Amino acid sequence: MLKMTIVGRVSDGLPLALGHGSRYVNEENNDGDISSHKQQAEFLLQEVSRRALPHSKMTIFLDDHCFNYIVENGMCFMALCDSMYPTKLAFCYLQDLHKEFVKFEDVGLNATSIRPYSLVKFGGVIANVRRKYVDTRSQANLSKMNSGASQDADVISESFSRIVQRRRRSELFGRISEAHLHSSPIWCSNRLEIIALKWIPIGLVVAVATVVIWTRWFHCDVFLIC
Repeated sequence: MLKMTIVGRVSDGLPLALGHGSRYVNEENNDGDISSHKQQAEFLLQEVSRRALPHSKMTIFLDDHCFNYIVENGMCFMALCDSMYPTKLAFCYLQDLHKEFVKFEDVGLNATSIRPYSLVKFGGVIANVRRKYVDTRSQANLSKMNSGASQDADVISESFSRIVQRRRRSELFGRISEAHLHSSPIWCSNRLEIIALKWIPIGLVVAVATVVIWTRWFHCDVFLIC
């Protein structure tokens, strides 16, 4: 079953249109799951935008679901399906969405001021295209799955959890790198700070030793005089 569809802009990861399958909303009837899947789709869209997912076609597995997406002409078309839904049919659906999107004209689509999910009208287009793919055993869909060479071979797949772990490692590495590159407000430069941190402890030890030796020498002189 095609459960959720998101169309987003690759340049900045902005989601522009959203569509839900009626069975997905009515049967599962769980706002928490729907919200969670939406956030996961938005996360993947951001990963595509920042080129952490560089492939133009991909399947991402998540428990008993999978996200399928394609990137065409600077736009990402993504669908959440249950794991039993035919992969080839899912990508045919996304390609049909892309064809409809090309015909869909919206002024200011590339404007930076456009708000998330502002292409409400395209939600109706998503619903119309999705209806054609509900019945996987229809003659039209069987023909699509049997026509041409298999598309599964050129589809990269990965688990959602692995993508999340990679993102966390990337953010951690970024924070560490930023901490090392950040100039100290006291020393004004990283080089001076490194030199200071290396030699100040040694200088303190030498200073303390000098004071101790001088104090002992001074007491010895006083004792001899007395």
